[in-house]
Amino acid sequence: MADPVVLMADERVSAIPVVDNGDKMVDVRLGGIAYDGADEAGAWLRVGLARRLRVADLALGEDLRLLVREGFRPAALQEQYFERYRRGLLAADPSLSQESSVMLASRFISPPAVAPHVSGAAVDLTLADHLGQPLDLGTPIDATPEESEGACYFAAENVGGTARQNRETLALALQSAGLVNYPTEWWHWSYGDRYWALSTGRPAAVYGPVGSGR
Repeated sequence: MADPVVLMADERVSAIPVVDNGDKMVDVRLGGIAYDGADEAGAWLRVGLARRLRVADLALGEDLRLLVREGFRPAALQEQYFERYRRGLLAADPSLSQESSVMLASRFISPPAVAPHVSGAAVDLTLADHLGQPLDLGTPIDATPEESEGACYFAAENVGGTARQNRETLALALQSAGLVNYPTEWWHWSYGDRYWALSTGRPAAVYGPVGSGR
């Protein structure tokens, strides 16, 4: 059950304290970021993250742009997603312990208590061309580790060519703007949450759970 990356369910993540700086939530579309999510709430993020996305978007130049699929996610929906996926893992392997099922599930869906989407601190996104058409990054957004044979991991060895180049382009722009990637999901990037704090050596997260998309 060992995983080469620190997963969201790891106690090192939950041990990070949260000292919320009070940044408001904003609609990323107001800053010129393209959004094609199904839910209006998903277009909203903490302003500190939204500003960094704008910096990353501009750094891509005229031929490329960021395309956001989901930002903020209500806590109840996060719980629903997590438990549905975890129960599916248990159904596929009844020998899994409760602890193991939580850890495995966190490769794909964060446990609600530490979920950065609930804090408006994370964004699922991809690259698009200047016409807004998504580019090839190896798997669809939200491909599970099982169905993608691990290709959803950012550094997956079974992803190469144009898709690998596009991932590297995406990472360069986002990392330069201060975001961190969750390594099991090439599309998941965050700023200000517990995982960001752990990854960057900060003493605390600056964004905690919010009650709504606004």
